[in-house]
Amino acid sequence: MHRPTVDITPGVSVLAVLRHLNYKPWYALAEFVDNSIQSFLTRRNALDDVHQGNAPLRVEIDMDSTDPPRIVIRDNAAGIAESDYGRAFRPAAVPPDRSGLAEFGMGMKSAACWFAPNWTVQTSALGEPVARTVRFDIANIVNDQIEELLIEEQAEREDQHYTTIILEDVYHMPAGRTKGKLKDHLIDIYREFIRDGTLQLFYGGDQLKYTEPKILKAPYFKTPDEPAVEWRKEISFDFGNGLSVNGFAAILETGSGKRAGFSLFRRGRVIQGSGDDGYRPYSIFGAPTRFSYQRLFGELHLNGFDVSHTKDGFRWDENEEPFLELLREHLDSGSLQMLRQCEGHRAQIPDRKLRTMAKQAVKNTSTLMEQRLPQLVPTVAAEPPVGTPAEDQSHVTPIADRTFTISFRETDWQIKVQLDNDAATREWLFVSDSDAGSVPSQPRRLSIRVSLAHPFMLRFVKSDSDDVEALLRVAAALAVAEVLARDSGVRLVGTVRRNVNDILREAFAAP
Repeated sequence: MHRPTVDITPGVSVLAVLRHLNYKPWYALAEFVDNSIQSFLTRRNALDDVHQGNAPLRVEIDMDSTDPPRIVIRDNAAGIAESDYGRAFRPAAVPPDRSGLAEFGMGMKSAACWFAPNWTVQTSALGEPVARTVRFDIANIVNDQIEELLIEEQAEREDQHYTTIILEDVYHMPAGRTKGKLKDHLIDIYREFIRDGTLQLFYGGDQLKYTEPKILKAPYFKTPDEPAVEWRKEISFDFGNGLSVNGFAAILETGSGKRAGFSLFRRGRVIQGSGDDGYRPYSIFGAPTRFSYQRLFGELHLNGFDVSHTKDGFRWDENEEPFLELLREHLDSGSLQMLRQCEGHRAQIPDRKLRTMAKQAVKNTSTLMEQRLPQLVPTVAAEPPVGTPAEDQSHVTPIADRTFTISFRETDWQIKVQLDNDAATREWLFVSDSDAGSVPSQPRRLSIRVSLAHPFMLRFVKSDSDDVEALLRVAAALAVAEVLARDSGVRLVGTVRRNVNDILREAFAAP
C-alpha cells in the first residue's frame, strides 16, 4: 500500500544548524503567528463563505514546562493545502507570492528547529476531506540523511480548517520574567491585526489585548496660557527608490521607559520596537536621562524596506541616516514641535501626590535637623568668620566648565562655572572673587565651582542631568548673592557659604 510522503530536500543538513540562530523567543513564536495570519488572509473570502460572515482568525499558544517541556500553537486559518506541502516543509522554499508575511520560506522550519529537536505539524486544509500529520525528528533526519517524511492521513470534514504545531523537548522554554515579556512583545508585534479585529491571539488561555497609550494634552511649554492641544502628529515622507514612511508620532501623557520609543512596522506587523525595546536612536532620543527618551513614541510603517530573515530588524543598506534626518525634521516642523515639547514640558503633579511628597520631605528634613543640629550648630558657630577668597588655590581639575562675560555697573564680570568630581574636595560650593575695583581696566573674575563628589551630591544626584543642573543653579545663585552682598558692604560674607558647606556635609547628606 502506497503511503504519501513529503520531500524535504535540498537543505536537510541545515535543519541542525537552525537551533543556533540568534532568535529571541517572541520573534521565534511570531514566525508561527505570521504563517497563520498569511494563511487566513490568503483565503479570507473562502473562509467567510464557509462561516457566512467575517469570522476572525484565532491563534492559541500554550506552554507546558513539565518534563518533557512542550509548546503548542493552534490556529483556525485555512490549513496547509496538499499542493503546498513540498514548499511548506522544504527549507528555503520561497513562496510564489512574497508580498505578505511569509516571504523567505524558512519561518516555520527555523523557529521550530530553534525551539525543539522534535516537532509535529497537524493540519486540515479548507476544502480537503483529509487531515494530515508530519513529524520531524531533527537528529534522525540529519544523521540518516532522510529526504522524505511520511504523511499520516485521516478523514476530516471539508469545512474543517486548522493547523496545530507541537514542539517537544523544548530547548528554549520561556520562564520567569520572559513569560511576561513574551506577552508584551506579541501584543505589540500584532497590535494592528488585533485592533482591526482580524486576529484573536491567546497566550496561556488569556486573550491578548492592546492598550493604547494615553497621549499628552497640554499647551506648548513656551505658551502655557494657550489652550491645550493633543500632542500627536501624522508623519509621512518619501525618499525615493520606492522607500516611504507613514504613521504618527506622539508624546506620552506620563513618561515611561517601557512604552516610549518608535515601533517600526512592515506589512502591518511590527519588525522593530516591540515590548520594552522601543526603537530609540540617539540622534532623536538622546541619552536615557533625557525627557524625549521617556516621552516620545509612535508607529511608523516603512514601505519598500527589506528585513532580516528572522524578521527582527530592518536591512537599512545606508538608508537609516537619511530616514532619521527626515524623521527629525518632521518631528519639529510646523505647529507641533514634538522634540522641543518633550524636553520643555513639565507634567503638573496631582495635588494629592504633591501633598504626600511635601509631607514626606518636611518630615525627613525636620527629623534630620532635630537629630543632627544640636551637636552640629555649636561646632559650626564656633568657626571664625571668613571672607570671599580672591582666587582658587586648590588646583582642582574640573570635568566640565564654561567661562562667559557680563557687564554690570560699567564693569565687565568674567564668570567661570565649573563642576569637579574630586573626592578630596570637602566643599560643596567654592566661590572666588577677584574684586576688579583694585585693578582698573581688568575684568572682575568670579569663579563658581561645585563638587559632584561631595556627600550631598552623591546622596541626591543619581543619573539624571536635570538633578545636577538644578543643584548647580542653586549653587550659582548662592555665589552671585554672596558677591552682591559683599559689594553692599556685608563683611566676611563667605561665612554663610562655609556654614552651608558644613551643614550639607554633616547633616543633610545622610540618608
